[in-house]
Amino acid sequence: MKNIIPFYLLFVFLILAACKDANTTNVEENESQNTSETTDAEDQNATSNSILFFGDSLTAGYGLEDPDNAFPGLIQEKLDSLGLDYNVINAGLSGETTAGGRNRLEWVLEPDVAIFVLELGANDGLRGVSVAETRENLQWMIDKVKAEAPQAKIVLAGMQLPPNLGTEYTTDFKNMFPQLAEENNIAFIPFLLQNVGGIASLNQNDGIHPTEEGHKLVAANVWPVLRPLVQE
Repeated sequence: MKNIIPFYLLFVFLILAACKDANTTNVEENESQNTSETTDAEDQNATSNSILFFGDSLTAGYGLEDPDNAFPGLIQEKLDSLGLDYNVINAGLSGETTAGGRNRLEWVLEPDVAIFVLELGANDGLRGVSVAETRENLQWMIDKVKAEAPQAKIVLAGMQLPPNLGTEYTTDFKNMFPQLAEENNIAFIPFLLQNVGGIASLNQNDGIHPTEEGHKLVAANVWPVLRPLVQE
């Protein structure tokens, strides 16, 4: 019996030790899982307040020494000054058409984006692309955002063309934007370049792209539409 007792105690000790290790492992796994879930939630919260500006050279800030002085960057400054926790993402690309944007959208669209600002179409108009084709591409992108980021609030920026491109074409082009906004029940900026387009002092030498002062006015055109969306 003297030899059996130590062996029995050793056996019990090994069982208890194994149970302790198992419990420790379970606790560590649970802690790891909770940490992972917390991290995922934090990551989601970090991106769910993003505002994606998807556009062409106007959004990109073509010709400016500092792209942050383009209107999306000025919107970020406005949000920061009001203590509104939003992160502006400038996805502008100079020369972009609606066809190009359609091909590029899936590469930049995040499923948890909060607000999506669509600023495309001007280059289509300057190139004489049919209004029907431009409309189709814009509608496709709106549908894509609604499908991939259903919680996103969509804003469409309206654009107008110089009259020298023909009355019928410029009128159809101008009317396309409010029609799309109404049909899709999305927010609408009537004319992105209001009080800027055609004013030499507010545009660069090409007469198309706003200066820094011009971009301040563009931001002023965007903010009244964006403000109620970020303050909801």
